[in-house]
Amino acid sequence: MPTKIEGPSIVEAAGNKPKRIEEYIGQVNSGTAAVSVARMVSPPGWKEPGQRPEFDEYTVVLKGRLRVESKEGSLDVRAGQAVIAHAGQWVRYSTPQPEGAEYIAVCLPAFAPDTVHRDDPPA
Repeated sequence: MPTKIEGPSIVEAAGNKPKRIEEYIGQVNSGTAAVSVARMVSPPGWKEPGQRPEFDEYTVVLKGRLRVESKEGSLDVRAGQAVIAHAGQWVRYSTPQPEGAEYIAVCLPAFAPDTVHRDDPPA
């Protein structure tokens, strides 16, 4: 029998402003370690610390614009576009434009706080 997910769990987000993370599938909401699927609603001016995760992250932007920085440069990913951040590579996400962003993130294996490896905050 398929498993129905009645709704998401809200997961606390890192960053300088409140961002809403609605995890539908993953370690928090469904106990799934293989993959996580979450809807993100990110306000204008939000940015998070850089990270070097142990998982691949597949992101589809539904509304607005998401900035994705890497050691090689930055990409602005707009509604209708997608981006893949590869495991082991440094990346930082932000929504510096006035429209913020709404997007779906799929992590393989599932996101976990102990596998994201965020940069230390500045002293």
